[in-house]
Amino acid sequence: MAKDKEKTSTPAKEAVQKPEQRILAPIAKPLADDKMNKRVLKLVKKASKRKQVKRGVKEVVKSLRKNTVGVCIIAGDISPIDVITHLPVLCEDHDIPYIFVPSKEDLGAAGMTKRPTSCMLVLPKPVKGPEPEDAQEYTEAYEDVHKRIKAVQPLY
Repeated sequence: MAKDKEKTSTPAKEAVQKPEQRILAPIAKPLADDKMNKRVLKLVKKASKRKQVKRGVKEVVKSLRKNTVGVCIIAGDISPIDVITHLPVLCEDHDIPYIFVPSKEDLGAAGMTKRPTSCMLVLPKPVKGPEPEDAQEYTEAYEDVHKRIKAVQPLY
């Protein structure tokens, strides 16, 4: 009986653990800090509601090759890293500001999907159709994030 009590008490100790440290890719620079991460994810959420976002590596690369203007948000915890290593170079070639966020799960959730997302391209204007009524608010949020990403962007 004494042995049973000891076994039941050990899982309680295991349940109290430190928060899991994310393993980020070594190329994940510039990485958004907590405040910037929150702003970027809010912008992604607004853009997703307005359908002004391109999701995934394939769509983002296709849009960049077509010279689409926007802000590229890349998840820093993608494995294998080879999936996203070409994106910063492609963004630099097309003068598109980019930033890494720590979590692909958070990026997917902000993009209104249930799946983790490796990268997104947030567009300043809708692809087709008229401007929605809250266009001014979205434009201000987009310009703010765009300016802040440009400030932390390395010179190339």
